[in-house]
Amino acid sequence: MAKSVQAFTWKNGFREPGEKFPWKTENVEIVEDIEKPHYVTPPTSEILTSNVHNSLGLNTLRTWPTIYDGTKSPHGLPEWWKPSSNIDVLICGAGPAGLQIAVSLARQGVNFRIIDKASAPLIAGRADGVQPRFLETLHSWGLATEVHEEGPLIERTAIYKDGKKLLFHRSHQSDSRYRGLHIITQGQLERIYVRDLLRHQILIERETMISDFTTSPDSSVDHPVQIKLKDSKTGSEETVHAKFLIGSDGGASMIRKKLQIPFDGVSTDIYWGILDCIFESDYPHAWVFGSVISSKHGGCVIIPREDGYIRLYTQLDTSATGPIAQSRQAKDQEFQESGGHVEASSVTAEEVLEQANKIFAPYTLKFASSLSWFTVWKISERVARSFSSKDLRVHLAGDAAHIHSVMGAFGLNASIMDSANLAWKVGLIAQNKAKLESLGPTYDSERRYHANRIIHVSGSYLRFVCNSTFPLANFSHVRKEWPPLPEPQKYNPAQDNPEEDVEFLKSFFGVNGHFLLGLDADYAPSVINPVNETAAIGPRNGVRAPNPRVCFSNTSTGYLYDVLTGASTLHLVIFASDLQGPVRQALKKLSRAMSSPNGFFHKYGAKARFNAVLVTKCLPRETLPLLAPDEFTGLRENCTMIYDDRAPDEDAHTCYEVDHAKGALVFVRPDLWIGTSMFVDQAEELERYFAEWLVPAT
Repeated sequence: MAKSVQAFTWKNGFREPGEKFPWKTENVEIVEDIEKPHYVTPPTSEILTSNVHNSLGLNTLRTWPTIYDGTKSPHGLPEWWKPSSNIDVLICGAGPAGLQIAVSLARQGVNFRIIDKASAPLIAGRADGVQPRFLETLHSWGLATEVHEEGPLIERTAIYKDGKKLLFHRSHQSDSRYRGLHIITQGQLERIYVRDLLRHQILIERETMISDFTTSPDSSVDHPVQIKLKDSKTGSEETVHAKFLIGSDGGASMIRKKLQIPFDGVSTDIYWGILDCIFESDYPHAWVFGSVISSKHGGCVIIPREDGYIRLYTQLDTSATGPIAQSRQAKDQEFQESGGHVEASSVTAEEVLEQANKIFAPYTLKFASSLSWFTVWKISERVARSFSSKDLRVHLAGDAAHIHSVMGAFGLNASIMDSANLAWKVGLIAQNKAKLESLGPTYDSERRYHANRIIHVSGSYLRFVCNSTFPLANFSHVRKEWPPLPEPQKYNPAQDNPEEDVEFLKSFFGVNGHFLLGLDADYAPSVINPVNETAAIGPRNGVRAPNPRVCFSNTSTGYLYDVLTGASTLHLVIFASDLQGPVRQALKKLSRAMSSPNGFFHKYGAKARFNAVLVTKCLPRETLPLLAPDEFTGLRENCTMIYDDRAPDEDAHTCYEVDHAKGALVFVRPDLWIGTSMFVDQAEELERYFAEWLVPAT
């Protein structure tokens, strides 16, 4: 038996003028049957997670195809799935970068589609750790908890060389609330994103690829990117018209190649054999993040994983004189007669384990479980010469824009910075809330510089662990417009001196420690990060916004970022001291600007676009009386109140280095970087600032 009822759901979380409650109603059919349940658990698929096995057996992953297989679900498509051929954004590639952009666009209400050539999320392997900045971004989207509670937390690093300890110390610490390196498999992360998109009624269009795309030169065309899609399973084709195309289609990006953008850099001579397994070992720090290095045989990297597993990266020597070739020659006459060359793709898991034991000596390793993943990977270090097409309609993100070694865990973590940076800009432009010609170029200028620094940092660390003198990639011919990078730390493996090794590590982590956590990633001056002639705060424009602890009410405390949420929200943080003294008159002026229909606040969308936060040194019970006069109506009605009640050496005002007499007005971008700052009585400067790149609200 079925009956129809009226269901109430949130309508975008906003209340329309005159509405009593912000609801919308839908008719939902409810099935009532006393004989059997309406919901039946769908069948699972048991998928092998590794393309090889060892003597201990096979490893499988249980997955639910109805949830994760998108448009290729064996149970068909939902009735609500009606994709349009005219959209704001098409995302090509449903790895982490593409899914993160999708998650952001979904929260902005942008009309988009996302395609991927694979039939399901990643089964096993690839990226495995997220930095604090990654989680700060996910927190602003409401997804941090599900990620940071998933796997082990890395807070220590151990580095051994030739059987002796070089370093064992606390690591991955910062002022972020998410201290440590959080372990989560890339496949599990992708599944979190897929479930999130399903809640927004968005499916991944599986086994679908771009066969071609063109962009109209006519600026009057509303959807200038024409994209031809092909379903590789059914052979069906479709033409889609979009405002933007985003290529998150991996290191071999078809979109980057179609745009004829060079992939500058080098392919190194370094190979990793990668094993995900439970190991039995007498190495004293087998379940601590770090490296084991041999002067003779190379290096290994250890990453503790969930359920007692370890990911072991082992440097391989596939030359004719290397240990793998020598081992094969001793066992195989035919191999010896063929010249002794080792194809990387032919290396076995047992040979990688044998090589790892040479590096770990005098300690030993042996398999204690079946393999959950195994691969051999040659390291390349490359950055696309541009992350955007000349017309700013096509953009690259993630591995399509830059590839590098695993050292520093930059792959997955750089992708969240690419995604967060690009998504709010594309979202605002696609909805005609920001100017393409002003805001559009900032994605390339900001993210390409960061990728270039990754190559330097990751490459320096890689060469230390691998005893390699392979030269770092040189991008000097394509980055003349960028500010100088910190010099990469030099290491000479011929020294073979423990004291020199320790000095290198001290220098490397001293210069790059916060960069390795994603917290030191400053952006150069631009239309959204202008150079301030008179700084109102200590941190300069274009750096990560500090995240001090604050108070929200008599019964709750947290971090400033807890109120700086939203995928494209423009945050105005007002530092108001104790609401008295010289700053009080400045606050009256700002309040009038926020009340005036002709002021910057209403001109650019008011509360629909801005999140105004007033940070005061007053306690909750003191604040309302001080803001009661009519002169403060604009602040009272438009601001979230935050109470900065910590000691003066650790409060938010000190963290931002605010002058209590003048206060400060700080614009924090949706991706949580400081855009600009000024004193509280300079609100008219905000109108000039936003006029450069925002479109007035209609």
